[in-house]
Amino acid sequence: MKKWLLRSALLLLSVVVLGLSMGLGANPAYAFTAEQKLLSEVWRLVDRSYVDGSFNHQNWWLVRQRALKQRLDDRDQTYDAIQKMLASLEDPYTRLLKPDQYRSLQTSTSGELNGVGLQITQDIETGELRVIAPIEGSPAEQAGIQPNDRILKINGMPALDLTLDEAAERMRGPVGSIVVLTIAREETPPEEIQLKRDRITLNPVMAELRTEADLKIGYIRLSQFNANATAEVAHAIAALETQGAASYILDLRNNPGGLLQAGVDIARLWLDDTTIVYTVNREGIQDSFYANEPALTHDPLVVLVNPGTASASEILAGALQDNGRAQLVGDRTFGKGLIQSLFNLSDGSGLAVTIARYETPNHHDINKQGIEPDVVVATEPLTRRQLGTVGDRQFQAAVQVLTEKSMMANAS
Repeated sequence: MKKWLLRSALLLLSVVVLGLSMGLGANPAYAFTAEQKLLSEVWRLVDRSYVDGSFNHQNWWLVRQRALKQRLDDRDQTYDAIQKMLASLEDPYTRLLKPDQYRSLQTSTSGELNGVGLQITQDIETGELRVIAPIEGSPAEQAGIQPNDRILKINGMPALDLTLDEAAERMRGPVGSIVVLTIAREETPPEEIQLKRDRITLNPVMAELRTEADLKIGYIRLSQFNANATAEVAHAIAALETQGAASYILDLRNNPGGLLQAGVDIARLWLDDTTIVYTVNREGIQDSFYANEPALTHDPLVVLVNPGTASASEILAGALQDNGRAQLVGDRTFGKGLIQSLFNLSDGSGLAVTIARYETPNHHDINKQGIEPDVVVATEPLTRRQLGTVGDRQFQAAVQVLTEKSMMANAS
């Protein structure tokens, strides 16, 4: 009996030693594959920074565990698993950007892109694609596409079957190629619009001196907050000051936003020492951005807004309105009050994560509500050439506000 027990113990020991020599003690069943590592990388970034600490009222750890149990044989399967994981947050702005999509986004914020020139958003509840605004001078603008138009199909593919970035990717393409969008507007029947893709140079600023009612007005139209915007607006103000501008109209209509920092920096051009915007993270901790140097001009200012005025545009408009620096004229703004950060992923793709919400200096949360102008003038469909003309009722209302200010200043 003792000999049998001794032999059994020796046999068990030899199995353990053999297992260690073969590397079984390293437990390879739990070593992550490259695909699982990428998925976990995304999960960690969201876990650390997402604005909603409840992760849409779900156990975020269990979401990770379920995702890792899926079959991840290649990168496409991993991307699908990541997108499903992020979709559970029900936040269209927190999303995976595949390498080509990420490069396109970086290009668009730096100065140019190939496509039709539409800024779009996706309704969280319905999945419906809507136009925020067409880019000035783009094929989309020239075709008459307007803010809040619904995109039903892209080249026959139902838009409801696409993510926000998949839709954007399908609208981009080689210069001269054709894309067909099926567009619906309010109660009018859907319309197919054929667009020829073009290289869209994002020159964000147009500025000129206008003489309206014997008043010299510096008219600045800002179409996007890209990397060039702050320097271009500063240059425009300086040039208009030398030309004798006595007041200003800043046109933010159909400006869908862009870089948060550009919005803050442009606010600093108009404001002295004051708060520009508050940000609030998931712990409720507030941070703020300030104007800390003298403004480039203190001349009277009116800001034009409409439903295509979104995101960084609303930060700028809200800062100028709440600080009493400008009156807002036009229509209620879009209502995007969430801030995203972009993260580089190890495979060259990117991750956009909603990290905070913002509030205007008077702590107005504009998300899904927008900003109400001081002077409400309904938005009408206008071509680019009609903006800032006698046929532009919102512009004429802004001129009237400045004229009244000038008359009051002269009377005093």
